[in-house]
Amino acid sequence: MGGEIGRGPDRSRISVAELQGVLSRHQAFLRRQAGGARANLKLRDLSHMDLSGFDLSDADLSGAKLFGTRLEGANLSGATLYAADLRLANMEGADLRKADLRGACLRGAVLTEAILSDSDLRDGTIMHVRKNGDIAAHEFETVSVNTELSVATIRAADLSRAKISNAFVMQTDLTDAILRGTKFVRANLSNSNLTGCDLTGADLREANLSGARLSGANLTGAELNATRFLGADLIGVIMDDVTRRAANLDGAILSRELSSDGRPLEQILADHRVWVDSQGRDGIRADLSGVDLSGRDLSGQTLSAALLHRTMLRGADLSGATLAMADLSLADLRDADLTAADMRGASLERATCSGAVLVRADLGPVQIQSNAARLWPANLNRVRFDGADLGAANLRKAKATQAVFTRASLIRTDMGGAELISADMSGAVCTQLALDGANTTDLRHAGARDLILPELDDL
Repeated sequence: MGGEIGRGPDRSRISVAELQGVLSRHQAFLRRQAGGARANLKLRDLSHMDLSGFDLSDADLSGAKLFGTRLEGANLSGATLYAADLRLANMEGADLRKADLRGACLRGAVLTEAILSDSDLRDGTIMHVRKNGDIAAHEFETVSVNTELSVATIRAADLSRAKISNAFVMQTDLTDAILRGTKFVRANLSNSNLTGCDLTGADLREANLSGARLSGANLTGAELNATRFLGADLIGVIMDDVTRRAANLDGAILSRELSSDGRPLEQILADHRVWVDSQGRDGIRADLSGVDLSGRDLSGQTLSAALLHRTMLRGADLSGATLAMADLSLADLRDADLTAADMRGASLERATCSGAVLVRADLGPVQIQSNAARLWPANLNRVRFDGADLGAANLRKAKATQAVFTRASLIRTDMGGAELISADMSGAVCTQLALDGANTTDLRHAGARDLILPELDDL
């Protein structure tokens, strides 16, 4: 934006007193009270101010300078931030639902756990300011302004159905972000971190994902026509068969070979069993990280403390297997059979267990031998258990922050003392689910059947 092409706009600095007056009238406007007026802060300089927690919903901040501004927890839903300068702004936990962010510069901004669902982050057009203060496009020349999200931190943010077409999102941390149905057409996401992202149904046509990290990302139903994956790390990515067939994965980093020393799986398992039995003195610890073991029969195998990070185990038979203290983080365990498996103290952080069978599985704590008083809990943080059967499973004292149990069977499951902060049990069957001493802060449970939450006095 600018008064002339090639020159930045003149942004007048707003005083604290003037800002307080604007915000006061805006609150009256939102409450439909007399004397209220929508906040008009377009082309104003609010850089480095602290606006944390303020309600600026529907405010006009077109072209405003918000460089380094603190907006933590602020309500900016429906706000107009067209071509605003939000570089290095801290918007952690802010509400930006349906906000107009076209052409905004968010380079280096912090948007961790922000809500940007249905927001518009597409390109804008360089504008000029008329004498009456209105902002309009140039009459004789239209110059595109790309939305800039490079090197921003957008961890665990919700960008469902947001429009980010053509935007620059290079080297951006989108770890665990919710990107369901998000429009990324022709967006540049090169070298970005998309670990654990939910990209279900996202539109990534012609997007550049070169060098991006997508371990544990869910691309089910995503549109990947002409998407570039050169050098992208797709080990442990979740794709349905139709999406995988449609994608051009040439040049992408995919599952590795079983073993660099040529040992077959049977020998790797036998050597690991010796390693476990000898407490590490003999044998070789199994490292199957990033290996595709989909559909394999591993029932009854000894895999205690095995390295299975990002391993593809979709549809594998692990019933009765011993997986205590194993590293299964970011593993693909969709539809796997883990009936009666010993998974005490295992790490499944960000693993995908959708549709898996974990009936009578033991995901409780394990006692550390060096310290008889210490229990090592299972790490189930951000695990996807949607549609899984955890009937009579033991999840006692498990760390399950933001774990997803939607539509899961939790009949007679023991979650006593578990950390279930911000977990999702929507639509789950919770008959005789034990939650004594569990931390259920911000637990989502819409449509859950037979759920009895613990009393505050029990925590």
